[in-house]
Amino acid sequence: MNAPHAFQAQVPEPHIRVEGVNKVFATGDRTVTALQDIHLDIPRGQFTCLLGPSGCGKSTLLNAVAGFSLPSSGTIAVDGKPVTAPGPERGMVFQEYALFPWMTVEDNIAFGLHIKGMSKSAIRDRVGELLSMLSLGDFRQRFPKDLSGGMRQRVAIARVLALDSPIMLMDEPFGALDALTRRNLQEELLRIWSGLNKTIIFVTHSIEEAIFLADRIVVMTYRPGTIKRDLLVEIPRMRDPAAPVFNALKRELGVMVMEEQQRHHTDELRLAAVD
Repeated sequence: MNAPHAFQAQVPEPHIRVEGVNKVFATGDRTVTALQDIHLDIPRGQFTCLLGPSGCGKSTLLNAVAGFSLPSSGTIAVDGKPVTAPGPERGMVFQEYALFPWMTVEDNIAFGLHIKGMSKSAIRDRVGELLSMLSLGDFRQRFPKDLSGGMRQRVAIARVLALDSPIMLMDEPFGALDALTRRNLQEELLRIWSGLNKTIIFVTHSIEEAIFLADRIVVMTYRPGTIKRDLLVEIPRMRDPAAPVFNALKRELGVMVMEEQQRHHTDELRLAAVD
């Protein structure tokens, strides 16, 4: 008789595990439950989008994974280690670029490498690679004020990539950009992701952006933020937003998101009446 389970491969630990996470904020004499009973296992190398309207806890969850604002209860772990603070294995890209205005493009990208104590020659080589990868070579001596929004975001992404964090956390990084620049950077991000095997959690309120980018889309409900739908996107890349299968999924997700948007609108009217 065969020994039970002797032949079975061991299931690998998820790269990121979110288990029973709740987040409660105090606002004056009220408390607001931003996240409620969130469970997510994200494997290494997966591109996950958190999708939903304002107030559904997308950024709150991302900040909890980053270690910026820890959960009120529940646990978050990376490779089995609890998240208790920000760490170098989790790089964050914000919507507002967060560049040092007094530093050139080159110096912004190199900043974290100097903090790590890398040699000047290693920093020069690494920065050179990233300038080339993100088409920033001609702008290396420019300051952020001299760059377009798209170029600033390229620099912000390069600064995170410089540290070689296996996880990239991205909070609506393309939300303030025009449509053409946004699409160009989406394609650039997919190229980087596929080449470097990063695990990405990407916050967006754009259904089309989520479908275009993600392996997996997690739709969140309006407050309290819970998981409404967790689905894999099985459309082959590169994805054509005009394709029938793309638009069918867009309509399906649109119904879910609009339900939560309506709940948001109703709640705002209720609070306005109370005030």
